[in-house]
Amino acid sequence: MRVVRASLSGPRADPDREGVLALVSDLIWAHTPATHGLEHLRAKAARDGVDVYLFLRAASEAAALTQARAILDGARAPLRAHGYRTTEPHRDRSSGERSDHHPPSGCP
Repeated sequence: MRVVRASLSGPRADPDREGVLALVSDLIWAHTPATHGLEHLRAKAARDGVDVYLFLRAASEAAALTQARAILDGARAPLRAHGYRTTEPHRDRSSGERSDHHPPSGCP
């Protein structure tokens, strides 16, 4: 399991923050085919928008980054329709090189 983080810039002061996080998550899931290896994702409020942690089934770090780019490319139009812009995904350094465990507690 590889973890890749992508930051989405967008609306910062939304009164329904939990609803926005659920919306971002749903948009990504709805536009991600199973072949991209997405196992889980977590959307978290960030100062400039939303951070999205993609938990991917991937053979290598390079493969995970390629898959994450494909996932974000597929969801780009619907995310933009809601005011969010994607940035280049990168490895989540806090997760270590590889994890065969479930996401940390508190993750949906």
